[in-house]
Amino acid sequence: MLNITAKQDTMRTIVDILTVLVEEAKFNFSGDHIEVRSVDPSHVAMIRMEVDSAAFEAWESEDCSVGFELSKLRDLIGLAGAEDLIELQYDENDGRVNIQVGEINRVIRPLDRAAMVEPRVPEVPLTSRATLSGIKFSRALRAAKQVGDLVTLSLNSQSFSVNVSGDTDSVNVTYEAGEMEELVCDGPVRSQYSLAYLQPLAKRIENIVDSVAINFGENYPLKLEFEFANGAGRCVYFLAPRIEGEA
Repeated sequence: MLNITAKQDTMRTIVDILTVLVEEAKFNFSGDHIEVRSVDPSHVAMIRMEVDSAAFEAWESEDCSVGFELSKLRDLIGLAGAEDLIELQYDENDGRVNIQVGEINRVIRPLDRAAMVEPRVPEVPLTSRATLSGIKFSRALRAAKQVGDLVTLSLNSQSFSVNVSGDTDSVNVTYEAGEMEELVCDGPVRSQYSLAYLQPLAKRIENIVDSVAINFGENYPLKLEFEFANGAGRCVYFLAPRIEGEA
């Protein structure tokens, strides 16, 4: 049995972040939180999201899993006003999800959970990290996307840099240690990643997260960590590196 109520912006944030990678996701509900683990179809990027019951206006849940077509949730959330509450009810015996938005009631048939891939969260030994505001992170990647599709991230003991070099143009954005919330670096590192995966995520989160922790190593996966809903929501986002020189 599941019976939860959320503000419109809370549900919008959850769905907007997940749809950066996937159009379908399995939500694992427990007595006090939701967990979602999803990987993109190319297995290049994955996300793990946890949202505590404290992020919701009302919460009553037994352990259960529900597969959602995210576009249906997104369309329904789009009908909600800024002050509207979204009520979601699910009974495994009934097999249907009832969602109430104001005077609108929609019934959704969940997706087959058995066919939905839940990736294992990798354990990656990353010791270099820069933490900066969501706005700064997004602005740097927006600038990078104007020039090319592959971005090089660099970190040393004094600064964090975002660089893209195109056929004729280049862009470089550098934040000094004093401009960031945190800088941890044992030695200079650099690695390259696809902006096709990074820039859409940064755009979604720039106005809803206070800061982003950017963890990476020399040709290691990128690990982004951020919180939303006053810390009740947490995300870890992994992106495989693009080894320089690859075709």
